[in-house]
Amino acid sequence: MKTIILSACVALSTVCAMSSIADTVSADASSAGTYVKDSAITTKVKAKLAEKHLSTLTKISVDTDKDGVVWLSGSAPTKDAKDLAGMITKDTEGVRAVHNNIVVQP
Repeated sequence: MKTIILSACVALSTVCAMSSIADTVSADASSAGTYVKDSAITTKVKAKLAEKHLSTLTKISVDTDKDGVVWLSGSAPTKDAKDLAGMITKDTEGVRAVHNNIVVQP
């Protein structure tokens, strides 16, 4: 009888462990997909900023979260350059919102 109970406990713990591993793998796969999506949006924004050939936009950092929200930071020499970076970012595919934290420093 003890052998049957012990066998059942081992089997149950194995099932629980496998379930936990499956959840972890699923979560990791989701995170990896999210990271690829985030980095793709960041890359698109950076490419569009570079496409404008404005040396003033090279001091701008671009970060994207899993929901497609983009944060711009860094510095620009004029308010117009800051606003242009925000408009370019907003018009990029996959971007849902923009937080323009660029500081104007002439």
